[in-house]
Amino acid sequence: MATGGSLGTFIVRRLLITILLLFLITLGVFSLILILPGNPAIALAGGTKATPAEIAKITAQLHLNEGFFAQYWNWLRAALHGNLGNSLFENETVASGIAARFPVTLSVAVGGMVVAVLIGVPAGILSGLHQGTARDRMVTVGSSIAVAIPDFWLAMILVIVFAVKLEWLPALGYTPFTQSPAEWFQDLLLPWLALGIGGSAVIARQVRGALVDTLDQDYMRTAVAKGLSPRMVVGKHALKNALSPAVTVIGIQFGYLLGGTLIIEQIFSLPGLGTYIIQAINDKDIPEIQGVVLVVATAFVLINVLVDIIYAYLNPKVRLT
Repeated sequence: MATGGSLGTFIVRRLLITILLLFLITLGVFSLILILPGNPAIALAGGTKATPAEIAKITAQLHLNEGFFAQYWNWLRAALHGNLGNSLFENETVASGIAARFPVTLSVAVGGMVVAVLIGVPAGILSGLHQGTARDRMVTVGSSIAVAIPDFWLAMILVIVFAVKLEWLPALGYTPFTQSPAEWFQDLLLPWLALGIGGSAVIARQVRGALVDTLDQDYMRTAVAKGLSPRMVVGKHALKNALSPAVTVIGIQFGYLLGGTLIIEQIFSLPGLGTYIIQAINDKDIPEIQGVVLVVATAFVLINVLVDIIYAYLNPKVRLT
């Protein structure tokens, strides 16, 4: 009963901190409008080519004739109701534009995370169970190389090898899953690998370190002394304790992958949030930029909250911090 209460207290405390953090994020996101030099309405309307009618329209649309905090409150109140404003140059709302593209970005991030886990967890276990051997050194060197390689550079190498040279996979384009699951998989395989390989290296290092530390504990040596089989010692005791810290790393990695897809999408011409925000930056479409940054930042924060709660459930000691 006490354990449940302490977990509940941890969750409430974590949610309160999250609310404050989200408030600061919204304030920072809205402040993006301040980066425009001079009168933002003139800059957004086309600079020196802007007509008085266009300037007046943007001024009214963004409430630029009001004070900063009045503008922020109007924007925040609308955002809380799912209204992120209208694009300045496209005939659509920002919310609908993001909703149409977010599934593509999410599918790339989730696929990259699956690749990272499928490679990183087994590699970390293999390295941790054979500490000091050739297999351990191979995983260590491989993970160091994978961490050092930028995702966009790896993406270009994958395109050259598998799309241009071998012609096994398409280099560009996107097929919706509902249209053809097989072509959807082929179109996203290279982006998944480009994102997942770097993430797998971080996970492998974490799993290896946690497993080595766990196997070095006194209770593990006691279990071996009692005659338990190596499979029982490793499978039932060591892996359970060693993989718990990896949950945090996996969650954080997923948040980074969600942001990293914005660059990868440009390389593979995927119609996700990356293409959307790059175009918005080129057009200086502030409502679109604010909307994408807010969605990605909020998703990152919420993922970390979920990870913290899961880790607190697995490790009661965390609830005291």
